[in-house]
Amino acid sequence: MGRILAIDYGRKRVGVAVTDPLQLIANGLTTVPSANIVDFICNYVSKENVERIIVGLPKQMNNQPSESMKYIKPFVATLKKRLPNMPIEYSDERFTSVLAHKAMLDGGLKKKDRQNKALVDEISATIILQDYLEFKKYSI
Repeated sequence: MGRILAIDYGRKRVGVAVTDPLQLIANGLTTVPSANIVDFICNYVSKENVERIIVGLPKQMNNQPSESMKYIKPFVATLKKRLPNMPIEYSDERFTSVLAHKAMLDGGLKKKDRQNKALVDEISATIILQDYLEFKKYSI
């Protein structure tokens, strides 16, 4: 069983999270500049056994894709070209930034640390991945 990698794609930064090899726990991995994310993922996949990649799907409250999709679609297309055998799925990412801020607050992080956007992106990717794992667990 391989790891699952999750992506919270943003125009400037991309939060990355990954499961353990048994796909039980989601952990934040890092934040990568958007311009470097495809190379980062390809490098990571070459070193680690990754089973699939989950990309946060930004939706509006009316269930329509958000404006961010115009950046995410080309990213996913490039990723599919570079990793043609890798399954890539979307997972709803609504409210992940809000939940990330709440987790930081609940975790007792100081205000300055909570303003760290890279950390918010990494935590958001972890939430996307944890939601995916929960959905997978209960849909079997």
